[in-house]
Amino acid sequence: MTASQPPNTAEELRGAGLRVTAARVALLETVRYGDHLGVEAIASGVRDRVGHISLQAVYEALNALTSAGLVRRLEPPGSPALYEGRVGDNHHHLVCRSCGVVVDVDCAVGHAPCLTASDGRGFAIDEAEVIYWGLCPPCSKASSSAP
Repeated sequence: MTASQPPNTAEELRGAGLRVTAARVALLETVRYGDHLGVEAIASGVRDRVGHISLQAVYEALNALTSAGLVRRLEPPGSPALYEGRVGDNHHHLVCRSCGVVVDVDCAVGHAPCLTASDGRGFAIDEAEVIYWGLCPPCSKASSSAP
């Protein structure tokens, strides 16, 4: 008996009901191997892999992949949308107020405690989006050493 292999990118696209194209494969892999990427960075990564792709095609593919649950879109206030490949685990983010770096952070305690609102008002809550704001270590160090 052989251990099952994780699905490859094309199989994941098919499994999500999406047509497999070289651009979609390149886009999904670019997002997954990147780190909270904006649309321009994603387009550049796709172009490095498959050649020309329009920004409109990138936006359309990102919308399809986000709707299918293969990528996650996050929108820190005051920043352009960012995309990541870490999906399905209800993690949160740290955002540096100075340089804008975004870092994943797991829920504070136990299994997704953030899904228990103090007053859910009858909602069937299935996701929480928490953004912690502050200064990353390099920016904190720079601000504390500034005259």
